[in-house]
Amino acid sequence: MATPAQWIEGARLRTLPLAVAPIIAGSAAAYEIGRFDFARAFLAFLVAFFLQVGVNYANDYSDGIKGTDEVRVGPLRLVGSGVASPKSVKMAAFLCFGLAMLAGLWLVVLSNQWWFLAIGASSVFAAWGYTGGKRPYGYMGLGDVFVFIYFGLVATLGTLYTQAAHLTLSGIIFAISLGLISCALLMANNVRDIPTDIDANKLTLAVRLGDRNSRLTYAAEVIVALALVFFLVPQNPWYMLVFILVAPIVHSCIVVLSGSTGPALIPVLKQAGFIALIFSLLVAVAVYLGTFDLFADPVVDPYSIG
Repeated sequence: MATPAQWIEGARLRTLPLAVAPIIAGSAAAYEIGRFDFARAFLAFLVAFFLQVGVNYANDYSDGIKGTDEVRVGPLRLVGSGVASPKSVKMAAFLCFGLAMLAGLWLVVLSNQWWFLAIGASSVFAAWGYTGGKRPYGYMGLGDVFVFIYFGLVATLGTLYTQAAHLTLSGIIFAISLGLISCALLMANNVRDIPTDIDANKLTLAVRLGDRNSRLTYAAEVIVALALVFFLVPQNPWYMLVFILVAPIVHSCIVVLSGSTGPALIPVLKQAGFIALIFSLLVAVAVYLGTFDLFADPVVDPYSIG
């Protein structure tokens, strides 16, 4: 039987910055137009938290029973290492999905956006389908597409829309940037696992692109994610704060492009989560400081959409 410490390690809480960042950024976009709502932001956080932990357990279960994790470089996998039964890990995943759905239902009621029920249901199916089922899309090279959609667009814009009932240019750029950063983290992870994924017939995008092209894709994703913020600077010059991230992004690109493999790529994975979280905090600070700036208007957003 797995110990509590092993269950916590299996939940891979180090991936939570990717779940929290879109909630911060989406809430910042809502604050920018005077529509921030703490209760709805907190419920969005609960949805993201339980979905993230749930998908981590689901991946642990699915990869474990398929034998993908028998030879693994990264952190502990509960099923693959044999410390927990597949059934218990599967139940833990479903429990987390259930809690995410409850928080999501409450958020839908408060925001009166009932069509979000369909988005919430699709999020759960996407979380399970990444490595679960007979035809997991993560094994077909589609994981990056779904990560961009759900960790970027859905999480960020969903947070914004449930508070403000419409979208803004800031929110859209935050969503695209965070989606790209999330894809970059997945790409670095899959570059590390190319040898074992080939053996397991797991055709991730990194496997399909090949080692060198995958590394170039990582660099392009994080660079474009940061560069997109330039479009917001005329609206609020405080967004220049985000370019503090140039140094860690360049460092991570150097590590990835240098050909680092195996455990040497693990710090890049941690750094990508850090970059996503700091990105969201910096845009939130920029929005707040912009409320005192002559160049920004926190109530009337000229780029409001909807």
